[in-house]
Amino acid sequence: MPAQFAENLDVVPFVRSRNGAPNAGDPLDKTGQTILQLVAQAAGIADQNSRRALDVTQKLSDQLRAAEDRVAVLETELNASRERADRAEQWLHRIYGEIEECFVQQGDSRRPASGSPQRAQNQRR
Repeated sequence: MPAQFAENLDVVPFVRSRNGAPNAGDPLDKTGQTILQLVAQAAGIADQNSRRALDVTQKLSDQLRAAEDRVAVLETELNASRERADRAEQWLHRIYGEIEECFVQQGDSRRPASGSPQRAQNQRR
């Protein structure tokens, strides 16, 4: 691979000054430093975005957990209400049966055998 770079004239080698630091006056070095600064800036922005996303995710996770807890409470209340409604319906059926048994049977015993109401007989007299 190094042979390819030597043949390609478009590739500019990175040259350091004698003390090992990049040459400050060279436009290539300035461009390289600018690119490194932009990369560092982009990394900082990406880190901020990542932290912000984690914060939002944590808040949403907390809200979801609270909503799930609330749903569980509401489902428990719903089941309790259904059970009470079923018990109330059973009581209503029992009360209806008692009323029917007490009053309808008493009404049958007071009726004459002909099946016509007593009032109608009293009015004929």
